[in-house]
Amino acid sequence: MMEYDFEPIRGLPEDLPADEYVVWQGAPDWRLFARTALYTRWVAGYFLALGAFALVSGSIGGAIATGLAGVAAIGLLALFAVLVAKTTVYTITNKRIVFRIGIALNKCINLPLKVIGAADLRAHGAGFGDIAVSLTAAHRLGYAVFWPHVRPFHFREPQPMLRALLEAEQVARLLAQSCATVAPHQAGEVLRDRGSSASPDGLTEAHV
Repeated sequence: MMEYDFEPIRGLPEDLPADEYVVWQGAPDWRLFARTALYTRWVAGYFLALGAFALVSGSIGGAIATGLAGVAAIGLLALFAVLVAKTTVYTITNKRIVFRIGIALNKCINLPLKVIGAADLRAHGAGFGDIAVSLTAAHRLGYAVFWPHVRPFHFREPQPMLRALLEAEQVARLLAQSCATVAPHQAGEVLRDRGSSASPDGLTEAHV
């Protein structure tokens, strides 16, 4: 039995205060998560290249073994993506973002909206995307605590990330509106097209 079985509200460890309400709630799409967070296409390409090399070298057995290993690797990554999608709930309220994450080790992490300084949207097409948030206040949340719900390669100052969302742009707008309500002096649009100024990992930055 999971601790999630005792949630008074899905994705939340306790009932919300009278002045707090849910703005949006969702979870990663496992197929998109597998492709964008676990890089299954790159893994598949790697094994295809190894298999092709084995065939060119005249090793049919090696090519078959490589193919089987590739299928097993992709299968394990897909299974992990399914488990992540099943156990993850992202919740945006009018006061905070709640990450209910963890497959083996369950945890809920609260991020008050007042400490969110910026949100970055990485679009994957067809409305899909990821949203990473930068925090203005110092925190002790490490990269490993949030992984894989964290912006890749930002180890020194981890940026929590809502991953593989089906309607990422809409969610980003709701987040911007909620942040503007809590901290009007930081108000702005989350979705602002920076064009060529987008960061190398494909995230488009906009301050909230």
